Amino acid sequence: MDVTLHLAQRPEADELLGRSPLAALVGMLLDQQVPMEWAFAGPYTIARRLGGDDLDAHEIAAYEPEAFAALLSEKPAVHRYPGSMAKRIQQLCQYLVEHYEGDAAKVWEGAETDAESGAELLGRLKELPGFGAQKAQIFLALLGKQFGVRPKGWREAAGSYGEANSYRSVADITGPDSLTKVRAHKQEMKAAAKAAAGTTAKAAAEAAKAATQGAKGSKGSKGAAKASGG
Repeated sequence: MDVTLHLAQRPEADELLGRSPLAALVGMLLDQQVPMEWAFAGPYTIARRLGGDDLDAHEIAAYEPEAFAALLSEKPAVHRYPGSMAKRIQQLCQYLVEHYEGDAAKVWEGAETDAESGAELLGRLKELPGFGAQKAQIFLALLGKQFGVRPKGWREAAGSYGEANSYRSVADITGPDSLTKVRAHKQEMKAAAKAAAGTTAKAAAEAAKAATQGAKGSKGSKGAAKASGG
């Protein structure tokens, strides 16, 4: 595993992501609620603060939790929520130590652990702490599109993220132009989600208003009936 990536937009950080399976997994784990570049630069920052040129799952798994959280919290912080992310990174590394001998690459490589299909590999990724369905699909797409890890059916398992030239996620970023396209797509998705939420809220308000008016009308009818002796 030694490829050229452009996710952190920093040569030294991207170099680490391209040669270190664990760094790539940690970068993907951090990629939420912060800009992509910030997230994928995180593994390099952590490695430097640990005094090495790579991440070691055994070392991180055994690290004293409060000390590891403090390490991620040093300015500049590795993430907007360094404490919670420190816990998730340690959980990920502990899982890798327990199930893959601390070797992140064994999630998708190795004679004993070769994924026979895209669906199987997706299942393995979804079992990793911190990896929900969407994150697992995006990472599967990244493996297929940029790392050459392509078990049978990987595109189908990755869903829309596996489509060629889809520009939906970090899996499609190979330079400035593709980065711009991915960001544009994300903005479109956010706008669509906001519009949908607004429509739903408006419909709910109108339904509540109608229910209130109906209740008032019902009370008025009962009052009239009582006055008339009904």
